[in-house]
Amino acid sequence: MGITHTTIPLGNPVKRELAPLEVNALSDTGALHLCMPQHVAILLDLQEQEKREVTLADGSRLQVPYVGPVEIHFGNRRCFVGAMVMGDEALLGAIPMEDMDLVVRPMTREVMVNPSSPNIPLSMAKGAGR
Repeated sequence: MGITHTTIPLGNPVKRELAPLEVNALSDTGALHLCMPQHVAILLDLQEQEKREVTLADGSRLQVPYVGPVEIHFGNRRCFVGAMVMGDEALLGAIPMEDMDLVVRPMTREVMVNPSSPNIPLSMAKGAGR
């Protein structure tokens, strides 16, 4: 399918006086979380909530800071998530993409609002009967 990048604004919802920061993020449906380089977390003044252990592609494990909350916008969508501070570029994983109901179009390698629900994000929530 190839590598897909998209531009997203990231913000600190606790400190609204700080302007959102626009980043070019690798969009990876095989990854789960939002990840960001340390300089992005510093610019957004995001506070470390805890350490998280992550498993890298080579099988090694690494402890990284987990910061948040982070506000992400895309088109007419937004969500609030935590982020792992690691790497040299932002990574938009499946959890925030699902939360905002975004899809990756393989032919054009673009992230887009789900065309089946263009006006409002659609989520699946199933539970016990009423």
